[in-house]
Amino acid sequence: MNHHMKNWCTQPSRRHFLGSLGGAGIYLGANAGRAFAADAPAKPVAIAKCDNYTSELLPALTKMFDQLGGLAGMVKGKTVAMKINMVGGAADRVGFKPHEETYWTHPKLIGAVTYLLGNAGAQRVRILEGSWSSADPLEEYMMEVGWKPEDILKAAPRVEFENTNVLGRAKKYSRLTVPGGGHIFDGFDLNHSYADCDFFVSIGKMKEHATAGITLSIKNMFGSTPVTIYGEGAGVDEPSLTPRGGRGIMHSGVRQPSKSAPSENDPKSPRDGGYRIPRIISDIVAARPIHLAIVDAIDTMTGGEGPWIRAVNPVHPGLLIAGLNPVNTDAVGAALMGFDPMAVRGTAPFETCDSTLLLAEQHGIGTRDLRRIEVIGPPISDVRLDYRAHRAARRG
Repeated sequence: MNHHMKNWCTQPSRRHFLGSLGGAGIYLGANAGRAFAADAPAKPVAIAKCDNYTSELLPALTKMFDQLGGLAGMVKGKTVAMKINMVGGAADRVGFKPHEETYWTHPKLIGAVTYLLGNAGAQRVRILEGSWSSADPLEEYMMEVGWKPEDILKAAPRVEFENTNVLGRAKKYSRLTVPGGGHIFDGFDLNHSYADCDFFVSIGKMKEHATAGITLSIKNMFGSTPVTIYGEGAGVDEPSLTPRGGRGIMHSGVRQPSKSAPSENDPKSPRDGGYRIPRIISDIVAARPIHLAIVDAIDTMTGGEGPWIRAVNPVHPGLLIAGLNPVNTDAVGAALMGFDPMAVRGTAPFETCDSTLLLAEQHGIGTRDLRRIEVIGPPISDVRLDYRAHRAARRG
């Protein structure tokens, strides 16, 4: 680990927080897909019923982490980095619902995981996300939507936030490479916090996605790429100083990232988002491995990844998912949404895109074959919520 980080928070009390808890793709058939699934790693995935973000949250998380072997053996004495999901802008809402009840990771879930990491002996916990089109601290972005970042700061002894869309506290971006080479990129230049940690957590939301089919713990990592390098307003030769706009160039490939970062392997490859985004996501997760994947499925939505998708509707699955392998975890998540994790392009939920799960399997990250994954907790069939059936019923 790079130990150049010095400015840590002091050790505040956690009592206050605890009180607050009350067409362009390559089609691979099912048989070809199973060949990858047979060789990729498989680790346990825990499912928990959890009806709210108050009284049921901490007990559910504690039980799940114990079922996975206990956090202490994973994080004691370590720096933990945790990528949350706050996609889009502060003004984007689904009706009158708070962001966290539909498409953002809930702040109480972030705080509860932070508390449990600290209680398990983590030396420090960094909360990571890219503030939309802003170089301001992540805390400021949270406050724009009425969150109280101080609750999260008080959840463990040493907690800090980092806006990973910009350089932050480091002197340069860190380069993370894809072992054996990537589908689209062989490496990425990311905020130092993605490299300067011993244990990495991704907390996603259980949602469908217009370009990638589904978004859980793996798709959450798309937001790790700084728009100063990978955004529409990125510098041509060097990263821009201020983030501007989104990551449209990653979807369309109309230009390359800043020349200071690795360029695409093949600029002549398909420019279709359904081809590019699943491959880029799997490349990112291969370059920045996820040690603990968590999916917030207590309150979420169907129909897409954010309010800019007109077909979205709030939904309450009342579930949490956690696993030690992101592909295994997202395979279980896909099944809980009523999808076949072994699906390939042309079948739900990947009608217009390639499967990120399959592409991650090809990197050797993990299997998506449920027959090889130990699922702890209620059977999937007992707690599944069919997202497509729910959407159809709402339209009816």
